[in-house]
Amino acid sequence: MRSVFVILSVLAVMLCAAAPANADLTAFAGANATPSNRPVKGFAAGLSLLVIGFEFEFSDTAADEMAGAPGLRTGMFNLLLQTPFGVGGLQFYGTVGGGIYQEGGGGLEEINAGSNVGVGVKIAVAGSLRMRLDYRVFTLRGSPQYERHQRLYAGLNLGF
Repeated sequence: MRSVFVILSVLAVMLCAAAPANADLTAFAGANATPSNRPVKGFAAGLSLLVIGFEFEFSDTAADEMAGAPGLRTGMFNLLLQTPFGVGGLQFYGTVGGGIYQEGGGGLEEINAGSNVGVGVKIAVAGSLRMRLDYRVFTLRGSPQYERHQRLYAGLNLGF
């Protein structure tokens, strides 16, 4: 009986000491490198609970008809696993998620499901303002022109 009391006491202390949820917004720009470099822009909105976070992200990659590179729009819901606090102003994370995409160009258009995995870092700038660097690989289902897209971006992240 005493061990049950100790376990419940430890759990109660851990729950009381849990960090509050933090939200953030990111606006970003970068490059989609599949099959050629094209500009990409977008935004993300997230909620973090110490080590685990959730985010919705929208991105829009411009088409390059001359290079035969399609445009790509994605709307993804992601799970983030991150360091619980910044070390030297750096907070590292990994992400995995899924959602929908629209790929189009050259008279072809595909709308279907997709997934993504990635890594990144949030770099403290001042107060709740951070810079965010992110690399992701998108895997597109259905019949896209390119099944895998690679994206690298930099963004401004505001926490609140």
